[in-house]
Amino acid sequence: MAAAPVQVVPTDLPMEERVSTLPKTLADYLANPVAQTKWVDGYIVEKVGQTLGHAKLQTRLLIRWLGYVECLPVGGMVLVKAPCQTTGKVRRPDVAYLSPDLIQQFGEDIATLPQSYPLTGEILSPTDSGEDIFLKAQEYLSSGALEVWLVFPKSKFIFIQTQDRHLWLTEQETAKSQVVLPGFEIQVADLLG
Repeated sequence: MAAAPVQVVPTDLPMEERVSTLPKTLADYLANPVAQTKWVDGYIVEKVGQTLGHAKLQTRLLIRWLGYVECLPVGGMVLVKAPCQTTGKVRRPDVAYLSPDLIQQFGEDIATLPQSYPLTGEILSPTDSGEDIFLKAQEYLSSGALEVWLVFPKSKFIFIQTQDRHLWLTEQETAKSQVVLPGFEIQVADLLG
């Protein structure tokens, strides 16, 4: 199944015409996603708030998960800001792991994964609130995720949540995949340093 083209709204149109061409429903959004946005509570929301420090941590987590996936016969893909559907929303997690079985089931050419990624990593940005990030983790878990990593750069914590477990990890500890990537581990200080 070919990916739907991203809807591009010409910027030379009057504001009323630009707004009228945007998707109005989740189904419309899934058929015509808008670049650098997500669908939350019936609205198209621009993904903002990333700082250089946020991008650095995102890249580190991507490289570590990707290195693990490629060095072992795990298979799958590690992605950045790739859209997935949750409970009536479309999210773009900072880093996500797509397992081989989901690639086989849905292919690589879909615009939006119709469920959460099995392993999702979110890095708290200056525009995120603490409660919102925990609600987002629960949203991922209720939509198919098996494991969610929340990275708190300023306080230097990693929170790992699964369906039946949650761990708070400090700089002195080692973060280990609980379900999805058995054997993967990283020193919290190495990731956040």
